[in-house]
Amino acid sequence: MSTFEPNRHDELTRRTFISNAARWYLGVNLAPMLGSSIASAAPAPTGAKAKNVIYLYMSGGMSHLDTFDPKPKKKEVMGPVETLDTSATDVFVGSYLPKTAKVMDKVCVVNSMNSKQGAHEQGTYMMHTSYAMRGTVKHPSLGAWVLKLGGRINPDIPGYVAISASPDVTGGGFFGAKYAAAPIGSADEGLKDSRKPGNVSGKDFDRRLALADRLNKQFHGRYENADVKAYEELYQEAIRLMNSEDLKAFNLNDEPQSARNLYGGGRFAQGCMLARRLVEHGVRFVEVQLGGWDTHYDNFAGVEGRCNEFDQAYSALITDLEKRGMLKDTLVVVATEFGRTPEIKTEHNDGRDHHPSAFSCLLAGGGVKGGFKYGETDSTGSRVKDNPVTPQDFNATIAHAMGIPHDQVIMSPSQRPFRISDKGSPIMDVFA
Repeated sequence: MSTFEPNRHDELTRRTFISNAARWYLGVNLAPMLGSSIASAAPAPTGAKAKNVIYLYMSGGMSHLDTFDPKPKKKEVMGPVETLDTSATDVFVGSYLPKTAKVMDKVCVVNSMNSKQGAHEQGTYMMHTSYAMRGTVKHPSLGAWVLKLGGRINPDIPGYVAISASPDVTGGGFFGAKYAAAPIGSADEGLKDSRKPGNVSGKDFDRRLALADRLNKQFHGRYENADVKAYEELYQEAIRLMNSEDLKAFNLNDEPQSARNLYGGGRFAQGCMLARRLVEHGVRFVEVQLGGWDTHYDNFAGVEGRCNEFDQAYSALITDLEKRGMLKDTLVVVATEFGRTPEIKTEHNDGRDHHPSAFSCLLAGGGVKGGFKYGETDSTGSRVKDNPVTPQDFNATIAHAMGIPHDQVIMSPSQRPFRISDKGSPIMDVFA
């Protein structure tokens, strides 16, 4: 008789089994944990100044001209947007960012970003993975790479968390689900279904857990393979999380009113505050997304609205991390998939179109120079004039800040070589 090997149907049955075992026997739902099984217990990278990353993604294509690369001498490019001086010499921002202007002495602006990806999905995918989309492979996200190569700080809670972000670009790719982000839809709701139900006593919980363990062992006895082991790790991690004191990291209700006033209201502000709490408790990589930057129509009203939400939250995050002594080892990233055109489309109610040839991203903390501007665009912000930076270079820079070798090769299941930044190189000039 041939040895039985579980097929796709059995793998799904296993997933259902674990989820149902948790829901029925333990009283909890493990669905939010599918992306956060324990990573390999690699030591923290040596020589790194950044222990954590807070990755703020501006989804839709943030206009560089109206934010971090203004052109004050070109009224036909800037429209109604004025240029503000900042706390850093020779670093300027658009007039929609008055609070951010006050913390720019802590920030490095990379004004020479450029990409060949002019569509949202493809551009976002490349910024998150360093690779172009392919039908034959799903690449790991940047956070998954950090978890894979850098390991976790706190073994009891997820090492990678995504707040209001798409699972399409925060997944584990060919690394597997154990390296994907634990998803949080709304920061004020925290990590859903991760607590023991109040109507289940400790004794009853232990009894149900023992029963589930017996069922697990029976299953493992029949079907021993890598997928079954991976889901067993998931199951065990969920138990650790439920019993961990650090579960409180996900609860914004513990924040004082003074902190809430500092960050302000809104989903993005709540996400930034939660990100600070998470890195404070040892989460390695946290992504927070702010959408709505696709301003083909009525660009200036759209950008002003997005900046109003970004401005207070971002400046608060930088201020809060510095006050707590955390900015020196937390790298705060602001990224987007591309910029917007210098041409203002009057036929689109003063809109700006996609523009991958030039855009801006930010780095702060984690050993990066503050009050520093890297790269430059031409007089209209249309093209990069010097020190061009690709998404791959930018991701290599993040890796370098964390002490992760950007050129370390990992083979995919099909035995193809991949790197965290593909062929990119870190921007060494941005480091202090």
